[in-house]
Amino acid sequence: MTRLGSLGKENSVSRNIPKEEDLTNDATRLQQLLYSVGRRRSLRDPIASTCEEMQFTPPQVHALLWLGQDGMLTMGELARRLGVTEKTVTGVVDRLEREDQVQRERITLDRRVVRCRLTEQGQKTYQKLERLMFQAVVHMLGMLDTTDRKALFRILEKLIRRLESPPGEALSGPQEKSA
Repeated sequence: MTRLGSLGKENSVSRNIPKEEDLTNDATRLQQLLYSVGRRRSLRDPIASTCEEMQFTPPQVHALLWLGQDGMLTMGELARRLGVTEKTVTGVVDRLEREDQVQRERITLDRRVVRCRLTEQGQKTYQKLERLMFQAVVHMLGMLDTTDRKALFRILEKLIRRLESPPGEALSGPQEKSA
C-alpha cells in the first residue's frame, strides 16, 4: 500500500513538470498568439499615432516611458531596458536631449557615470504617453470578462515571480498548481 501511495504521489508531481515537447509546442503557440496580437493595429494606434505626431521613434518613446516610470537612470540601465547597446542609447538620448525631453547629468563621485532624467517637457510628454497607453489597456481589457482578466493577472504575476527567482529555480523549483 505504501508503494502504491508513493507511486501515486510521484505521478502527481511529474504531471506538473512540463515535458520538453509540450514546452516546444506551447512556445510555438504563444509566439504565434503574440505575433497575432501585435498585428492588430487597434492595439498599437494610440502610441503609433503619438510617435508620428511627435516625430519620435519607438526607442525614443520607450526611453521616455522608462524614465517616466523609473526616474533617473544611467545610460547603461536605460540601454538594458531598451534592449540596445550603450552606443545606440547614446544616439536615442542625443535626439531626445535636442528636443528638450531629457537631460544628462554626470555623477560627481564618478564622472564616468552619466544619468538621464526627464525635463519638464519630457515629463509632460511622458504623462501624455501614459494616458494613451492606459486608454489602450482599458480598451484591451474590456475585450475580456472578469474571469479571464483575473486569470491573465494571475498568470502574469506567476511569471514575474518566477523571472525574479534565482536562475534555475524558476524551472526546477516546486511547481505551482494550475488553476
